[in-house]
Amino acid sequence: MYRGFNITDVLFIHDTNENFARKYTDSYDKYRKEISSTLNRYVLSDNILDGSKMQADWFPQINADIFISHSHEDEEYAKSLAGKIQAYTGLSCFIDSCVWNYADDLLRKVDDNYCQCDDSHTYDYQKRNYSTSHIHMMLNAALMKMIDKCECLFFLNTPNSIKTENIFESTYSPWIFSEISISKYIRKKIPERKNLKRIRDSLNKSFSMENFEVQYQLDLAHLTDICEDDLNKWLELYLNDNKYSLDTLYNLYPING
Repeated sequence: MYRGFNITDVLFIHDTNENFARKYTDSYDKYRKEISSTLNRYVLSDNILDGSKMQADWFPQINADIFISHSHEDEEYAKSLAGKIQAYTGLSCFIDSCVWNYADDLLRKVDDNYCQCDDSHTYDYQKRNYSTSHIHMMLNAALMKMIDKCECLFFLNTPNSIKTENIFESTYSPWIFSEISISKYIRKKIPERKNLKRIRDSLNKSFSMENFEVQYQLDLAHLTDICEDDLNKWLELYLNDNKYSLDTLYNLYPING
């Protein structure tokens, strides 16, 4: 991630364009996976689930330019905004619910298979807490990877995501809290194109003729000192003797002379 932007104009949040939203959703349909009716393909042995495979299947990483952090209530606007950005600029946007199915769907499937009590009507409290921690950590790790991969983050700052009852802005969403915290502390990566531009600008400034000079020491001891009169004398001798010109010069000014 390189930059983050806090989108605070809440007035346009209702100005959604269904066409843009639909195009955005359609463009990411290929990434959405319906979890199978059973979790058999994730079982390693003794009912141990392959968490790495579950994360790869359920939360696949994609290439995107902009990560859009938003409240669930603002999802339609987020999709509309993403679709418009992609249509106008060609930049790709990431909205987790459009690329990944809801984590709650996966969690319910895990709970139904592994956390039900004997009566099949209630869930075991400890098992339920354990399953929730696993699924939410999978999702949080996937979110962190995506924020790291994206160059930019847009946070849709609306009454649905931010509460302003007191002097401090706050949120009731643990996921918004997590995403904004990640965006604050994650490594900041300067885009390659900016690095190249910065290097070019630096080189252009440093290597301009007005500012750039290189000094070398010269050892002239091996050269024979002559002057313009000596050159004229050499040319006159050459014309009279008609010998090879440089031999005339050499003979006129021998090395030990």
